[in-house]
Amino acid sequence: MSALNALAGAVAGQGWKIASTVLASLLLAVGAAGGAAWWMVDRAREQAVVDLRAEQKLVAELRLGIGTQNAAIAVLGQEKLAAEARGAAARVQAAADGRRYDAALQQLAGARVTTCADAMPFVNKLLEDVR
Repeated sequence: MSALNALAGAVAGQGWKIASTVLASLLLAVGAAGGAAWWMVDRAREQAVVDLRAEQKLVAELRLGIGTQNAAIAVLGQEKLAAEARGAAARVQAAADGRRYDAALQQLAGARVTTCADAMPFVNKLLEDVR
């Protein structure tokens, strides 16, 4: 039995070396995997930052385009208001011209002429009243 005890003692004496070798290998493997994962996360972060910058540039261009469109719409709105004002003024002017023409025709309503020479004073009067 003493040989068996000696063998068991020798194996038990070498066990810490085996366990430390296994633990060191495991630590090395976990550290390598952790480093690789850290590197992959860093690369993914860098790519995400690049993608973010590209998206921010695109958003800035779109906002600039929207601002340009909004400015153009505002200018068109102002031009529409100005055109409506001109149209209203033209309608008022046309109504006034129509009233003047109607008044001039009323003044000449009873005129009876037979020749062109007789009509010319009435035509001149009509033209002066309408002017």
